[in-house]
Amino acid sequence: MRTYKQFCGLARALDVVGERWTLLIVRELLGGPKGYNQLLDGLPGIATNLLADRLRSLADDGVLTRVDDGRYELTAWGDELRETVYALGRWAGPLMARPREEDHFQLSWLHHMVIARFDGRDPDRADLTVELCTDGEVFTVESLDGRVRLTEGRAPDPDIILTGPTEPVVAYLLGRIDANDAHVAGVSIRGSGRKLTGLRPRGESAHRHR
Repeated sequence: MRTYKQFCGLARALDVVGERWTLLIVRELLGGPKGYNQLLDGLPGIATNLLADRLRSLADDGVLTRVDDGRYELTAWGDELRETVYALGRWAGPLMARPREEDHFQLSWLHHMVIARFDGRDPDRADLTVELCTDGEVFTVESLDGRVRLTEGRAPDPDIILTGPTEPVVAYLLGRIDANDAHVAGVSIRGSGRKLTGLRPRGESAHRHR
């Protein structure tokens, strides 16, 4: 095993999770146990032998384990990487304003993006319901009592409905592009997009919606 050979917490952490694909494996397991083929599906581009190697290494280091049905799940210690993964996702916000044409995107990742952006309870966060219609799927983002959650399916009476291609719909929801750019990218906004500022992203005072 490669190591930085430094008596430093960050260096020791990177000895365990700093290899390519490792934190993405952790991301895939944050929602619960998954089988090997499920992990392959959620990690487009990874080689099968590399996935097996990373899983073995993470198990040896105590980050994940195999449950009785053969699926993989994070240990309690491994699950403590949740905030690290979401913090990195928030930090990468400026890199997400424009997707690259060769990038893969899976709707299952939307859950993590919403949590990373709106994690925690904010007492000043507005109550708001946003329906997302994209790529044949429908999701509801609900802000209630200061917390934001994402569920599958339609909302009974949404305040805002965003319809269009996944990347610009998500980018507009997360405040990465403004309404003009969203419209150009094919997003239909039903309701006042200005209300999305009430979601109050974690660590930020306002979106760029207008």
